[in-house]
Amino acid sequence: MAKYIYVAQMDIPPELEGEFNRIYDTQHVPDILKVKGVRSCNRYVLESATVEGFPKYAAVYDIDSPEVVKSPEWRAAADKGDWKPKIRPHTFNRKHAIYRKLG
Repeated sequence: MAKYIYVAQMDIPPELEGEFNRIYDTQHVPDILKVKGVRSCNRYVLESATVEGFPKYAAVYDIDSPEVVKSPEWRAAADKGDWKPKIRPHTFNRKHAIYRKLG
């Protein structure tokens, strides 16, 4: 089991949600999973929150270390395919965090 998780949260305009989810699932996640030190990814859509403005979508990546998301391999995978030109420019309310497993 990985010692860290990387959480990427964001919103996308409603009219682009279908394309966002298709590209995320069929291109973006498979490309990121090829990066050394990335063990898995699960995606989520917000059901409820205790505060306003919480991002609607979240991806949780199990990673071996915080350096994984800073690597050239991660950047190359994150920029690959349709994600960078077709989706990333339309995302907003983006939040990223790395958590270390306790215990």
